[in-house]
Amino acid sequence: MSANGSNGTTMINVQIDGAWRQFPKGTKLIEACMQSGSFIPHYCYHPALSTPGNCRMCLLEIGGPKMDANRQPLLGPDGRPEIAWSPKPQISCALEISEGMAARTNSPLVEDCRKGVMEFLLINHPLDCPICDKAGECRLQEFAVEFGHGGSNFLEEKVKKPKRQDIGKHIVLDDERCILCSRCVRFMQEVAHDDVLGFVDRGSHTTLTVHEGQRLDSNYSLNTVDICPVGALTSKDFRFKMRVWFLRETKSLCTSCGTGCNTIIGARENEIIRQTPRQNDAVNSYWMCDHGRLNYAYLYREDRLVQPQLRENGRLQKSTWPRVIQQVAEKLSALPRGETAMIASARMTNEELWLAGKVARHLGITLHDVVARPQKADGILVSNDGNPNTQGAHLLGFTHKPPGAQAQEIATAVRSGKLKALLCFGEDPRHFGLTETDLSGLDFIVCLDILPNTATQLATAILPGAGFAEKRGSMVNVKGRLQRLNRATNPPGQARDDWEILSDLLRALGAEAPQTLEGIFKEISTAVPAFHGLTLAKLGEEGIPAETSGVHFP
Repeated sequence: MSANGSNGTTMINVQIDGAWRQFPKGTKLIEACMQSGSFIPHYCYHPALSTPGNCRMCLLEIGGPKMDANRQPLLGPDGRPEIAWSPKPQISCALEISEGMAARTNSPLVEDCRKGVMEFLLINHPLDCPICDKAGECRLQEFAVEFGHGGSNFLEEKVKKPKRQDIGKHIVLDDERCILCSRCVRFMQEVAHDDVLGFVDRGSHTTLTVHEGQRLDSNYSLNTVDICPVGALTSKDFRFKMRVWFLRETKSLCTSCGTGCNTIIGARENEIIRQTPRQNDAVNSYWMCDHGRLNYAYLYREDRLVQPQLRENGRLQKSTWPRVIQQVAEKLSALPRGETAMIASARMTNEELWLAGKVARHLGITLHDVVARPQKADGILVSNDGNPNTQGAHLLGFTHKPPGAQAQEIATAVRSGKLKALLCFGEDPRHFGLTETDLSGLDFIVCLDILPNTATQLATAILPGAGFAEKRGSMVNVKGRLQRLNRATNPPGQARDDWEILSDLLRALGAEAPQTLEGIFKEISTAVPAFHGLTLAKLGEEGIPAETSGVHFP
């Protein structure tokens, strides 16, 4: 009999391959089977989309309790219902479990069904796996090997369909490979809310296309490539660039806005080749926006800062890390308190912001803030905050007011000559309203960044840092979820991880600084209530909610 789970959910008894198990009411049979360890091949089914039940790959042998004359289940010697098996298989993706239901996932009938479905799917499919962009992660290729016949009874000429169609800003469609699963159509309707895809014609001549006069130009279009089980929809950015089995994959975060979508960064020979979404139901489900996934090319700009530099005899000269750090520390220490300001970035990790805060406290800097990046949310994944770690900056006490609240005060102090030095960590001062003329009145400018900006042209010292994919650390998204950023590639040239640079600077200033990233996080967890009892390892791959209580500094 059904029962209530620990959270009050009604639990249903289901027999799967002879073993009785319990699942919450409303669970699809396909999910129940896979949670039991029995993989069910499927194409059209996706857990985050509606269920059309059109590929038939998930057919199972289904049964239900035998009933007596009073419509009561007949019980066997073990006290469980005896099963009456249906003579016809049923699709498991559209079938919700019910009390006493039974399923066979690998019976001869099921295996024959899978072989038959695979044969039908391959009738008109081109045999171009060696040149297909999906090779290595193609469900059709995998299932043909595992569940297919190995041959075909059909000798007819294959139906030819359109190839290499440019249907959107980032998408190329090859209709010959489409198996009509409709995943892309449903995604655009149900998630992206941009109903531009559909099927035309009938039978073997049915093709996927965009509606007349429209294009697949949504900011979420590349998700259709992710969920396409074959090589029909391909990304222009990744197309023919790399075989997927050559990629080294790293689980990380998108830092393009405050949502903090979970990602997988695919890299080869220290270069990012692609970035795709990673499932996290608490953050981004299975999706991410096109802007976020493609926002990594700037890491490979020709003008990337890769060498520490010092201004000597009026010109920026290449230097060494020890010399630059020592010179910066000596000049900062010599300045009277109150004559230095700091512009940091809410794109920095918690660990970097913590160290920046320690530098500010050691030097008595009271004017410090991050650049605010308000933007319009799209109601799907794009946040109204263009910074990935505004919440972290607030929790760490770097911004006691709304981000950017001290921008005008810092700009006024620079223009009035009150300030003699400016520390720019990961930001261009022009975002604070400061022009090149304003900055030229300063005696000392330090830039820790990865690309040239208004300040680097006038900088006394340039400290080349690491990009988002070249560092480790943690961030807090707009919903207060503490998540981990992981390194996929190494910084170019002599560029270094930002926390290492800031730690060296603190020690050169005569302050204490941890030697490891884990040590920095331990300091934070001791001082900041939201991080109490946590370590980087405890965050796991999907992060945890952070408490948003007050901040205490020792």
